[in-house]
Formats: sequence, structure tokens, C-alpha cells
Amino acid sequence: MRLIVIGKEGQVARALAERVLAHGATAVLLGRPQLDLADPSGIEDILVETGGDLIVNTAAYTAVDQAEAEPELAEAVNGIGAGAVAGAAATMGVPIIHLSTDYVFDGTAWRPYREGDEPRPLGVYGSSKLLGERAVAAEAPDHVILRTAWIYSPFGRNFVRTMLRLARERDEVGVVADQVGSPTSALDIADGVIAIARNLLARQDEARLRGIFHMTGLGTASWAEFATEIFRLSARHGGPTARVRPIAAADYPTPARRPDDSRLDCTKLASVHGVALPDWHTSLEPCIKRLLEEAKAQETRS
Repeated sequence: MRLIVIGKEGQVARALAERVLAHGATAVLLGRPQLDLADPSGIEDILVETGGDLIVNTAAYTAVDQAEAEPELAEAVNGIGAGAVAGAAATMGVPIIHLSTDYVFDGTAWRPYREGDEPRPLGVYGSSKLLGERAVAAEAPDHVILRTAWIYSPFGRNFVRTMLRLARERDEVGVVADQVGSPTSALDIADGVIAIARNLLARQDEARLRGIFHMTGLGTASWAEFATEIFRLSARHGGPTARVRPIAAADYPTPARRPDDSRLDCTKLASVHGVALPDWHTSLEPCIKRLLEEAKAQETRS
């Protein structure tokens, strides 16, 4: 199985690049400047020339606050660009797996969101991702749209890396305690994506395998609870730690509003595709251990 992965530096793209060989697959990663979702004119030619069994689009404009000042760019990348990738997949006759987000919801349901719940984005980022979902569905009938949330990994910028950095700089960190969600490992997402890809290729006429699915780690936490666990595990492995001072989201104003409740119901994914991600506590410890080992190795080299 040969995957074409849109995105090079993102957490899920890098996780896929790391995990494909363990699953007996290969991946070609495409990203800027070779392929730019903000400039969809050449996307189809590049993808057709690259060739593959399935396309995974992990690329996105993800600067949630900056999107409020750059709505046209966010919509170009997350909406129009995503549709262009899906159109190319349809031309090639291959399935597409497209990553979306909990930000298509407003977080006011106070229960885990199901796939059929009506989206109500709070800001430009969520609106642009919803635009992308609809463009993908319109352009490529052979699609899976995966909504996920609170992604962390050993790669790039994410909450876990930020907390470890702050713990090296201060004794106490203020963290939002009134927003909840499900921390999700990018490496777990990669394993899930590969399993879904195999299902799509093996069962090409099975309509129920297509459509929108939710995929997050098992279990929930507030940001403050997530940070507390990060510091506990870091201390266990000799890393930096800090006290968590719970704060309200209103005490940490941002240009874009975030959903207060980002929980997603992943029952459909488990029942249809047989994919259920591990509990977030289970996946967090090896991630932290790896980050601490990499930081120690970097210190030794310098």
C-alpha cells in the first residue's frame, strides 16, 4: 500500500512517515513549496504524477487565532485547497482520508459530539475546516473525513511540548480548567489512518466505510488536568515539573473562541472500521519519555 500524504511538517504527517513501515506500507509526503493548498492550480497534476493507492490529507492552516485576521487564506487552504485534493483523488480513482477537527462544533452540547450533530463553528478556523469537509464530500464520493482533537506528539508544536518548556522556565503554570476534551496522540492517529486505509482499499464497494468519523484518544480531561498529568509523568522520568494553577478560559482571552467541550463520540469508528484509539494516559507516557530523551541527547551534543 502506497500512501500519498499531503503535509510534511505536521504532527500527523510526520507520525505517518514514522509508522508506515511497521504496517508494511510506504508513504510519499508532499508539501510546500512543491504542493501548496493555497495555490490549487497544480495540485491534480502533482498528485497524478506522484501516484499512489490512497491520499491522506493532513495539511491545514492551523493558526487558530491568526485565522481571525486571515480568513481568506484559511478558507483557501482548509476549504478550496482541500476540495482540490479531493477532486484529484476522484480523478485518480483512489480514496481520500481527510483530517478535520472538533472546532466545527461550538462545544455547548455538554456531551460527546456524534457525527450527525449539526456543526456550529465559533471562529474562522472551524468554519474553514467545515468548508473543507463539505468540499471533500462533494468532490470525492470515496472519502473518509476524520474529526480529531487535542493532538500531541514528539513532533512540532503542541501542548505537551509547550508544558515541558514552561516547566523548565517557571515553578507554576496557569492552565485553563473549564475546557474539556480528549488528548490524542498523533502516532495513534497514524495507526488508525493506516487501518482505515486498508479497509477502504480492501472493501471498495462498502458504502458504510465512507463518510464522517470521529477519532480521538479514549478518556477526557481539562487542559489543567492534562498539564498535571504531563508534569507528573515528566517528574517520574527525571524531567522538569511545575505546579498547575487552574484558571478560567475568560482569564486567558484569545482572538478566537475555543469550544468549551471538545469531546467526540468515537463509537461509529469502532463499530464500522474496528478502530479505537488507546486511552490518552497510555500514549502520553512514551511520548514524554521520548521527548525527555531527545532533550537530554541534544544537551549532550551541545
